[in-house]
Amino acid sequence: MKSHTVYLTMEIPARRGFVNITSRVEDAVRASGVREGLVLVNAMHITASVFINDDEPGLHADYEAWLEKLAPFDASPKVYAHNRTGEDNADAHMKRQIMGREVVVAITGGRLDFGPWEQIFYGEFDGRRPKRVLIKVIGE
Repeated sequence: MKSHTVYLTMEIPARRGFVNITSRVEDAVRASGVREGLVLVNAMHITASVFINDDEPGLHADYEAWLEKLAPFDASPKVYAHNRTGEDNADAHMKRQIMGREVVVAITGGRLDFGPWEQIFYGEFDGRRPKRVLIKVIGE
């Protein structure tokens, strides 16, 4: 069994954003030489996410609006207990919990085995500093 690890560094200049990282995951799979196996992609920070969905701007805008309704940004310590620690990002932790930490994709014939329209995204909910994403490829 082969194993190949790549770390991406993501630095989103805004507080929130979505970045399609599919091509970078495909590059890691190619570099691994794995023909049959799995790739794990996970955000290594508690205010960021990795998820799979369609690369459609309207959907991304819908995610932004929906997440803001579920966990609105409010830096004051009156709304979120976490912000009483001196932080201002309690909403980002909740948004990450909703969107998920990681994805696993099958590798078949040396390629990501996706359904129609599926792409891998990095979701940032408290940006403006570097954060890492792990890509771990395993298989034969």
